[in-house]
Amino acid sequence: MLVTGSNLEESLAAIELCQKFSKGEADSRNNPLYSTVGVHPCHATEIDDIEKHKMKPEEYIQKLEELAVDGKNRGIVKAFGEIGLDYDRLHYAPADVQRKYFKQQLDVATKVNLPLFLHSRACKDDFHSILSPYIEAGKLPKGGVVHSFTGTLDEVQDLLSLGLYIGINGCSLKTEENLKVVEAIPLNRIMLETDGPWCEIRPSHASYKKYLAASAPVAAQLLPYDAVKKEKFTPGAMVRGRCEPCSISLVAQVVAGIKGITLEELTDAIWENTHALFDI
Repeated sequence: MLVTGSNLEESLAAIELCQKFSKGEADSRNNPLYSTVGVHPCHATEIDDIEKHKMKPEEYIQKLEELAVDGKNRGIVKAFGEIGLDYDRLHYAPADVQRKYFKQQLDVATKVNLPLFLHSRACKDDFHSILSPYIEAGKLPKGGVVHSFTGTLDEVQDLLSLGLYIGINGCSLKTEENLKVVEAIPLNRIMLETDGPWCEIRPSHASYKKYLAASAPVAAQLLPYDAVKKEKFTPGAMVRGRCEPCSISLVAQVVAGIKGITLEELTDAIWENTHALFDI
């Protein structure tokens, strides 16, 4: 499982969480949790908040690099991110600030030599123009994945042309157009995720109606857990209305249906993709 960092503080917390559940074995590939280090575009303005962090922006970026390198050396940090652009939520961070720190974090990525965990929302042209020079110059040999993809067929073809993987979750499967986009993605470029606690597959989604509603017994087998309100949290149960890591089984069932292959064929391919990118 990959625990993602959204800023310096949360990246450190993600690493600490991974350490808490580490099996303490010499081979880190046997650990259940890995993490990323990076600043989400919606948190980009935090880098400029000198009063809050008691450090200059360049010091903040340097701390990110140091944290990523240290975590990588300990076998915990498997990707640099979540970095990118989000023009749907400019109320969190203006576009110019997002672009500035996307570039600066890509500069860091060229040094830490980790795959990228990328965020791209309503920003196709700027995302491509900033990222592609790094890839074309061979500065990011580990590649990356654009997670929680919800864009168009044109957008996904653009990302695939850069050699990137595409992360699919419940938010990627809402509409008929979404399903057609997923159908067009080569199997060897797909990754599955939940983006929990968000992005659950809901009964109103095209994916649910087409691939899950008629196979309720199968869905029940894939997700055999009780769901309770968060106020009544019970170990071993899901929290109602929250997307849990185990929900990835439903995403897999839908994508297998879209691709017209068995669940086992789908998960075998995703397993290979995940190992290839994250070296686990």
